[in-house]
Amino acid sequence: MADSHTNDDLPACGLADLSLQDENNNIDAASPNGMQIDPPEEHIVEPNSTESEDVAIINPESMDVDAPVATDRTLAIATPVPPFHALQCVDHGADEAMKELVLPPLVEEPRILEDVVSTWEVEGWRTMSKKERGPVFQAGGYPWRILLFPHGNNVLDQCSIYLEHGFEPNKVPDNWSCCVQFSLVLYNRNDATIFFHHTAHHRFTKEESDWGFTRFLEFRKMFNIAWEGSDRPLVENDSANISAYVRVVEDETGVLWHNFNNYDSKKETGYVGLKNQGATCYLNSLLQSLYFTNAFRKAIYSIPTQTNENMDNSAYTLQRLFYQLQTSPVAVGTNELTKSFGWETRHIFEQQDVQELSRKLMERMEEKMKGTEFEKVLPQMFSGKIKTYISCINVPYESSRVEDFWDVQLNVSGNENLLDSFQDYIQVEKLDGENQYFAGDEYKLQDANKGVIFMSFPDVLHLQLKRFEYNIEKDMMTKINDRYEFPEEFDASLYLDKDADKSESWEYELHGVLVHSGDLNAGHYYAFLKPQKEGWWYKYDDDKVTKATKREVLEENFGGPYKTPGSQLRLSQKKAPVMRPNSAYMLVYIRKSKLDKILCPVTENDAPEHLQRRFEEELAAREARRREREEQHLYLNVKAITEQTFQAHGGTDLTSFDPASEQEPGAPKVYRILRAATMQDLVNEIAADIGQDPKQVRLWIMVNRQNKTIRPDQPVMDLRPTVEECYNRATAHRDPALRVWAEVAEEVLPDGTVSWPTYPGLPNGVVVKNDSILLFLKWFDAEAQRLRGIGHVYISREKKTEDLIPIILKKMNWGEKLPSDEKIAMWEEIKPNMIDGLAAKKTLKASELGDGDIICFQRIAERKSRLGLGGDKQSSTETSKPLDRFEDAREYYEFLINKRTVSFGPHPQKGERETYPEFELVLNTKINYDKLAEKVGEKLGVEPTHLRFYTVNSSSRNPKTAVKRGQQTLGSILTPSGYSQLNLNQMNDALYFEVLDMSLAELDNKKSIKVTWLSEGITKEDQFDVLVAKNGQVQDLIESLVKKAKIPSEEEAGRIRVYETSSHKFFRELEKTYPVISINEYTTVVAERMPPEEAEVTEPGQFISAFHYQTEPSRPHSVPFRFLLKEGEKFADTKKRLEKRTGIKGKSFEKIKFSVIRRSHFSRPQYLNDDDILWDVAMSPDDSLGLDHPDRNRSLRNGVGDLFLKG
Repeated sequence: MADSHTNDDLPACGLADLSLQDENNNIDAASPNGMQIDPPEEHIVEPNSTESEDVAIINPESMDVDAPVATDRTLAIATPVPPFHALQCVDHGADEAMKELVLPPLVEEPRILEDVVSTWEVEGWRTMSKKERGPVFQAGGYPWRILLFPHGNNVLDQCSIYLEHGFEPNKVPDNWSCCVQFSLVLYNRNDATIFFHHTAHHRFTKEESDWGFTRFLEFRKMFNIAWEGSDRPLVENDSANISAYVRVVEDETGVLWHNFNNYDSKKETGYVGLKNQGATCYLNSLLQSLYFTNAFRKAIYSIPTQTNENMDNSAYTLQRLFYQLQTSPVAVGTNELTKSFGWETRHIFEQQDVQELSRKLMERMEEKMKGTEFEKVLPQMFSGKIKTYISCINVPYESSRVEDFWDVQLNVSGNENLLDSFQDYIQVEKLDGENQYFAGDEYKLQDANKGVIFMSFPDVLHLQLKRFEYNIEKDMMTKINDRYEFPEEFDASLYLDKDADKSESWEYELHGVLVHSGDLNAGHYYAFLKPQKEGWWYKYDDDKVTKATKREVLEENFGGPYKTPGSQLRLSQKKAPVMRPNSAYMLVYIRKSKLDKILCPVTENDAPEHLQRRFEEELAAREARRREREEQHLYLNVKAITEQTFQAHGGTDLTSFDPASEQEPGAPKVYRILRAATMQDLVNEIAADIGQDPKQVRLWIMVNRQNKTIRPDQPVMDLRPTVEECYNRATAHRDPALRVWAEVAEEVLPDGTVSWPTYPGLPNGVVVKNDSILLFLKWFDAEAQRLRGIGHVYISREKKTEDLIPIILKKMNWGEKLPSDEKIAMWEEIKPNMIDGLAAKKTLKASELGDGDIICFQRIAERKSRLGLGGDKQSSTETSKPLDRFEDAREYYEFLINKRTVSFGPHPQKGERETYPEFELVLNTKINYDKLAEKVGEKLGVEPTHLRFYTVNSSSRNPKTAVKRGQQTLGSILTPSGYSQLNLNQMNDALYFEVLDMSLAELDNKKSIKVTWLSEGITKEDQFDVLVAKNGQVQDLIESLVKKAKIPSEEEAGRIRVYETSSHKFFRELEKTYPVISINEYTTVVAERMPPEEAEVTEPGQFISAFHYQTEPSRPHSVPFRFLLKEGEKFADTKKRLEKRTGIKGKSFEKIKFSVIRRSHFSRPQYLNDDDILWDVAMSPDDSLGLDHPDRNRSLRNGVGDLFLKG
């Protein structure tokens, strides 16, 4: 295989490139663009050799779509054809014959600019140096030469030969490239029939200067031994010739054989692509097509969104997307748009049906335009009219219906091209003989023509090619890869009704080809679009935009088998034709007379002003963030605890430095300051912020203690060092910010100076530590059940704990002393889970208190604590207390460690949101299931035994499994042990609840059945989870449903039918005595009130199963049902009963096309006319009634979910 000469250790079939060696000279780095070896012509004969040879064959079945079949093999030729050039005295025909042999036609069929042959006479092969270069020759206006490694390029057993450009070093033009097909031929200079060659093609650039063959030929075949079929060696007397056959071809699009490294779509084409979020290539191709329908883009810009600039508004996000495509220099993301659709991650990774998406998007944009002057723009642009008719041949009678269409679905199977498909679409069916049409009482049975004909076509015609069809033999959807041609232009008037307006030309011009490459279940979508009336086609492949030739647009997307440049079918190893995986599935034609209107110029000024203004603001904000990031190294964040933040802090320690707590009132204040600023500058900034004189503010450095608390260590007395120097001196950083406590002096001398209680500065400038210590005070308010900071105090270490009481009384304004029946208890907060009581008579020094320690105090009645000051647990008789009420600070501290704010909400399907709104509770994670139920029951006012909880999926917010009642704690419910993916995908602060009709104990004996109740025909579906005794019957299910759904009983309002459905088809009706334990868990259970006319019928043969589908019976949707047949009833009357039976009214019902679906011809529905009699048409019990109409839920083609657009 071809590679760059610098990739020395690659295997024979390896691909590599000079620029890919890493810093360690790793020559195994892979090439970014796989180069193909051009195949020899069919008349080449392989040598009859038993030796193992280097052969690399690419099987067309596994290759890339555009890759030719590639071979790399030793070749022999039956007729002597000397390959040498001017150095041998032979006629020109010999070179031409060899050129035909070694330079086969290229799959891309580029125009040949020049063919050149250059021969290098090599002498003294085994005495040559490691690397040799041949003489420079010209081809395509550029210099070239052969590069030879006679002893191998880091391979021991083979020679290496390459073609390289011949520019002088450092003189290669910038952005230079040249596309070359070449063959290197090594042959005996005395007998040109002894030769060996390799062929390749490559895009030569400044970065990829050479390409060729590291393993060209083994030495053992070159020297001394006779060449196959000859009596002479290939290299004779250490001499041989090497000829380079060089074909320079035109790079029409600028990307022929491009590796797309550092490719700039905007620079090369003027357009940008769309980023693929995962599997959104189908969305990207559609959006690009709509974007370049310029009139559509203008219409989207016209939607009034200035009052709803919300990312949930799909019209606004589509405007944003189009504006970015118009102005951005790089590929644009579609995240905003898909989020406005309400899509979750799973939708991003599911390829969905483009036709469904297109229709849904059009509907949504049409809704957004209602009430504006542009509300008819989209129908005028994309909607045409079609007539379905039955016309009598011999009498003047016709039954017809005219409908709007937004796209036309054309059959690919059985048709060779687009025009055949149109003829097939409007094909007339003759109704005669036994199939005569009943033309009313006046004309009776008549011969008639039945079919459809177009009344008008839209300005922009979307044609959906039915590449995906149901295969009845395989019982699955399959892709049709047949060859199917479509023209650049066609005349649509041939398919118009004779009465249609033909005063203006109905010629259409192709402007878009949307392509699917792959099979049904996996593939890739991209688009070829022609943005201008005249000019280039472009390929839009996600984030990459390239110019495209008409051959790429048309021939390569007709589908069918691959063909060689000689129009021969390419065969697989099994001799079967190799089918193209890529083919057009949607075509966009524009009426030629409306081209200027549809492709009108769109400028930035056409975008809404508020949209432009928003992007300018966002650009300015991004620029500010960019500057901030660039200057980030110059700044340092400082987190400061102030008296105000401490007093607002209700947790452990002095504050929480956790980023999650930044918005809480007790969080430290954050200052962004230059690293080079002095500490004096920092003091000035903090003092100004808290409204204090800088002389009265002193900063203490916060440090991490060994017990994992963060406390003040010592004050900063020298304010001359920089902030960064001070930060670097602080030890054991766990925070990228400098953490300080801002102390404000409580006493100021008359001259305005401050004498600090500790670390006072002496006249000589020396700072000393005295015996006073800094303590912080917290108060546990038992009545309010809260903890808060009070302030700080200085006190001598020799003082006793009880000496703090006067200070506390003063700070709390509790008077000079407490009532005789009350005491103050005190504890030291050593760390969150270590709260020790302080003895009243013990000195602070003996209690090992120091700077930064925290004292928590509480006012306690004498009867509750005999020990008073000691703070030990009381021994008095405990009275009953409410759940989660804490009598002393030590209990509350334990709660703080385990507390969690949990969100509760009614189960989305099983809860009653109107009765039970969402709420939050602060709970102790150590409580068990029963305590949790008791707390939630108290909040809801329901029995705790009737509550069931569900964990919540963190990504979808959907309920997970129900929580089993037991002794597990709330903590283990919210955060299960282990680190499985299931646990990681669970919210640790939220639960859903369900209020049951019975206790959990009773529930264990019940079976839960999800029932769909049809309350208004089949148009309104209500879902209910019904609990029935496991030994119950369907009758019990009905009775439970009546209670659950709060509907009248059977005695009051009539019989209820219960039946099962599967894949939107009727499965079976369940008898009242059927055991509920046997109901299939994989079917859908449906219940409905039986119509009176059906309740009296007992014969099953009088019913037909009915189901809904869209276009094809293989795409069912909605709820199926049973329908009563009446003998002799015309379908016009049957439809009236169907309208009442289904509950579908007005225009929605009028748009339904009814058909009979036969099991034997499932994919070919027989559509019904008003004069048909359903009783006669549906002759077999297996026949079904089909209702063909759009699925409002837009079910996906592959059935993986519902396609929906919310915003």
